[in-house]
This record gives sequence, C-alpha cells and structure tokens, in this order.
Amino acid sequence: MTASAAIQAGVTAEPDFTALKARQHSAWSSGDYAIVGNTLQIVGEELCEALDIRAGQKVLDVAAGNGNVTLAAARRWCKVVSTDYVPALLDRGRQRAAADGLSVQFQEADAEALPFGDGTFDVVVSTFGVMFTPRQERAAAELTRVCRSGGKIGLANWTPDGFIGQLFKTLGKYLPPPAGAKSPALWGTEARIREMFADAADIRCHRRHFAMRYRSPEHFVDVFKTYYGPVLKAFAALDGDRQADLKRDMLALIGTLNRAEDGTMVVPSEYLEVVIIKR
Repeated sequence: MTASAAIQAGVTAEPDFTALKARQHSAWSSGDYAIVGNTLQIVGEELCEALDIRAGQKVLDVAAGNGNVTLAAARRWCKVVSTDYVPALLDRGRQRAAADGLSVQFQEADAEALPFGDGTFDVVVSTFGVMFTPRQERAAAELTRVCRSGGKIGLANWTPDGFIGQLFKTLGKYLPPPAGAKSPALWGTEARIREMFADAADIRCHRRHFAMRYRSPEHFVDVFKTYYGPVLKAFAALDGDRQADLKRDMLALIGTLNRAEDGTMVVPSEYLEVVIIKR
C-alpha cells in the first residue's frame, strides 16, 4: 500500500526509518552538542545516585553524547563503556575522561543494535539520548537485552510538558515530524515507560527538574541555534522571516517559564528519572 493510499484508507503509514535515522544522525552531528551537554552534568550524577550504583559494576552508557553519566559512573569506580553513533561526541567524552584521569572504554554503537552480548552489563543508562531513537520499542528491547537479570536500567528523559518538550512542540510548528513517527517525549511519560518495559521486575519513575541557566533568554536561543543540532537544523531550513518567527516563539516560551528577574534566564526543565530493575 502506498503512503497516499494508506492515508485515504485511514491507516497510519510507517515512517521511513532509514531516512529518519539518517536525518537524526545529521542533526546530532551538526553544531556541537557537547556545549549544551556540559551544562547537564548534574543530571548524570543524580541518576547514578538514584541507581545506587556500586564500585566495580559494569555500566553501559547508551547514546552517551559527551559522556555525562559515563563520567559520573567512572568517578564511582565502575567499569564503564560509553557509546554513541556520533564519533565526534565520543571524542569529546574521551577528552573529558582523560582530563579527569578516568578509565573509560569508548565505542561507536547504534542504540537500536548494540554490539554486546545478552546480560553483559550490571547497569545500563542513558540521559536525554536513547529517547531520540526512531524505533522506540527496538531501543528499549536492546537496553533490556544487554542488562543482566536483576540488573538496573536508568534513564533521564525530557517530559512532553516540560520546557524542552514544549520547545520541540514549538519546532514542530515550523518543521512537522514525519508522519507516523513517535514523539521522543513519550519516553518522558510513565505510561510509555511501563509499556516498553512491561516485563521488568520493578519500575520507579520520579519527575525532576533541571534549571536551564543562561546569561539571558537571547543567549539561550543563540547557543541552541548554534550548537544544538535539532534547533540548528530548524533555523537552517527556514527563510529569514520564519527564522524571526521561530526565535520570537522560543523567547515567548522562555518568558512564560523564566523565574529570573535580573535579565538572566533560569528556566526549570522537567524530566522523568527512571530506574528499572530487570526481571
């Protein structure tokens, strides 16, 4: 059935996952996510504490970016493998680990097809990473597969109604997502987590907030459109007038949430902290 025929028949067409993955890879390879990622380090530290990880455990960081959870686990004397499908981000992680004198194995890998055996790791983690995979169920299955029985899976995912979730909705007004593609923000809902990890022995979800702190709302927009791949790509795809409209909408969103009164930006961004125990 063709896509047009499927629409006429009321059937949701399955997206072209190969093209979607290529587009996402291009987005995350553009700019320099590490500039933004560096600001999120505390989330990795807090996730390791929520997981109560122990020295000597084997930890896999999936879609690790520049390695926030990677470094947090390595500081706790874990044996860490840090993976991402963007080599440049792994390089940034290597630089950070070397600067801190931490021993970490870095390996290029696709979150939907992890190159590790079943039950290899005691703990599998991802912060604001695996949630962006096109095939959500496949990624969740891979996290589960490489975790040992009784081991833990730890996630930090932006929620749909939090600041970053609303930012992506704003981007979607200008560049609609592919038909049939699931929103990454679903990973930030307890219902979706329980659906994807239905066979788990236990699932604990807590809503937490990370404060986005920038010199000003305009500074945030400039940083994100320069370094944060999805926003960079959105601005690049629009003409001058539409770019101005998008910037205005982003500033309006920040204005509704900004709790700073001194010209700077302090915007709480909600995320879902998830701890799963594999059966």
